[in-house]
Amino acid sequence: MRASAATTTALGLALGHAADTVFGDPRRGHPVAGFGRAAGAAERRLWRDRRDAGALFTALCTGSVAGAALLADRAAARTRTGSVLLTAAATWAVLGGASLVREARTIGAALEADDLAAARARLPYLCGRDPEGLTEQQIARAVVESVAENTADAVVNALVWGAVAGVPGLLVFRAVNTLDAMVGHRSPRHLRFGWASARLDDLAGWPGARLTALLTVAAAAAGGRRGGETWRVWRRDASAHPSPNAGQAEAAFAGALGVRLGGTLSYGTRVEHRAVLGAESPAVRVEDIERACVLSRRVGLLAVLATAGLSLLLRRGPR
Repeated sequence: MRASAATTTALGLALGHAADTVFGDPRRGHPVAGFGRAAGAAERRLWRDRRDAGALFTALCTGSVAGAALLADRAAARTRTGSVLLTAAATWAVLGGASLVREARTIGAALEADDLAAARARLPYLCGRDPEGLTEQQIARAVVESVAENTADAVVNALVWGAVAGVPGLLVFRAVNTLDAMVGHRSPRHLRFGWASARLDDLAGWPGARLTALLTVAAAAAGGRRGGETWRVWRRDASAHPSPNAGQAEAAFAGALGVRLGGTLSYGTRVEHRAVLGAESPAVRVEDIERACVLSRRVGLLAVLATAGLSLLLRRGPR
């Protein structure tokens, strides 16, 4: 394989990440939002309170994205420039690192201004927890946990699948992650129908969640002396989280930031009592939100370097 062809995906991933960092999500016509609307229409037609109906829904939605991505990738592959630009555009479309940090900082600014009502009103834009009745500290903890989890989902995992499978990998991963957000939660309507989407998201998120934790260890080690502590808390506490993937990033962030995460959470009428991550550390403070945002950015940058290298390794041809 020629060197120019081997660097196409790596360059596209780097450019797409740079676009997300500088511009954030497109304000109008976001392709992920368009997919969500189409998937919502499909759900209304296909919903049955059965797992097989949910599996069909998941297969149709992800299969449609995969087919379209393969066709676009094949058309763009005629020229190196076209392939790089398509990869960059797809990467920009599926990454959410800038939006994640922006929302977290918006809530942090409201808390710093002692505007608890504004922070509660904004929290649903970041996570699915019920903000009513949450204290300042509980909101700060929710934000830090969401930054950790979504650093894996909205940044690292997408880059991993882009490195492995190019444009189809990027778009299919975002489709799977979006379906999980739509129907993968344990509501009465989606307990069975959303089972396939939730399990597929668990599978797709497995490699990136663990890479996120490893990169968090590296970022903590580079930024101070918490590399060993981050490793210790991650390896000790990650498996106590009910999610096989979210616990990886949250435990690593707890160790890197030196804060206590987990505990009781409220999702509307559903209450969860989760294990505590980093139990020996102090509770999250408002100022830890900014520290979590900075850490997320560092992990994202390391992820670009790691996945660009992975894409070069996977596509290296015979000499």
